[in-house]
Amino acid sequence: MRVPAMLLVPLAAGTVACAGPPAPLQKAPGPSERGTAQNGQVSLSAAGDFSDTDTSAIAYDRKLVPKGAQASVTVESSGGHTRTSLVVEGLLPNRRYGAHLHVKPCGRKPNDSGPHYQHQPGKINAASEVWLDVTTDGEGAGHSTARNNWALDPDNLPGSLALHSKSTVTSGPQAGQAGDRVACLTLR
Repeated sequence: MRVPAMLLVPLAAGTVACAGPPAPLQKAPGPSERGTAQNGQVSLSAAGDFSDTDTSAIAYDRKLVPKGAQASVTVESSGGHTRTSLVVEGLLPNRRYGAHLHVKPCGRKPNDSGPHYQHQPGKINAASEVWLDVTTDGEGAGHSTARNNWALDPDNLPGSLALHSKSTVTSGPQAGQAGDRVACLTLR
């Protein structure tokens, strides 16, 4: 059974609320407009059907991200910890994708989202970056969660989550690389 993308975030968080009609598409927010921050807590999220034109949820490679594919990501940061969860559906079955937070919002070109978001600039590892590689099941659905022992800086928030064509290389000179960016979600 397919779950609408707008419900993936509440389901991942363990709550479901009634929703009215979807809000109209808006320009991707700037750094000061993204997420919510209260009492040191930061919350970011994104969800949508990957399209070819909407830069808030965009597919760059239709062979790896078929029409109808959707995803949801939530980022919760407080008390010196950050938890990021990703849920995908409609991707290729039985396949592994790399997934990372990036510094800028999604754009029309894959590299518009900039480099990986790093808690410690220059540190390319799962402790400094948010790596959410996901393996899909036979239906093309999957989920992953990353936990980091640091809090997001409200003045320096990640702008997007990018799906990559390959698994993340975890060590050696290629650490952090995961192939081409195949889809992107702009965080709000």
